[in-house]
Amino acid sequence: MSDAHNTPSGTPSEAAGLPPAATPLTRAALEIDEYAATLGWDLPARLFALVDTAKLRKADPRLAKQLGLTDGDSAGLTPVEQEELPAGTALDKFLGTIAWPDQVVGCALVVERLMLPPGAEQSRPKNATEAELADWVANHPARQEVRITAAVLRDGSREIALRLREKDVAREVLTGPDLVPGLTEALLATFS
Repeated sequence: MSDAHNTPSGTPSEAAGLPPAATPLTRAALEIDEYAATLGWDLPARLFALVDTAKLRKADPRLAKQLGLTDGDSAGLTPVEQEELPAGTALDKFLGTIAWPDQVVGCALVVERLMLPPGAEQSRPKNATEAELADWVANHPARQEVRITAAVLRDGSREIALRLREKDVAREVLTGPDLVPGLTEALLATFS
């Protein structure tokens, strides 16, 4: 786990306007999504370690203070942004190189992608190469730019926060564990 930099604040989820009844993993995904929203669009992927807030405060009070965690911040998960992903490295290959220390209970990844609406697959070009498919998606009139925050825990729990660029406000963020299953599976594999 690297030193924290550019991390979301440690303020309670409720103060950030997040649903108080959400699971700690959902709250962490939404906090990371909100942090990423402050940075803008067209950015490279960002990786976060998720640590148990109470254990972090006890094990490393200096880091907890650096993250802005107060005595009231004892429940939940604290995201700690990791160093920038290596430029030019395919995301799946990079994720295959990760090994987390025991104190990391989960991880999250923020990526921007183009998505097509349901039904668009019917017009997909047959026998197209990967490059041709990427070009088809990039030029499809119904494409949507999205920011995906995928978060997982060692126990297999998963959550996605998905933000459409055209609806770039917190109340429009979609959440659910199965919105991008391939991405959460790839993150879970980092704990194998």
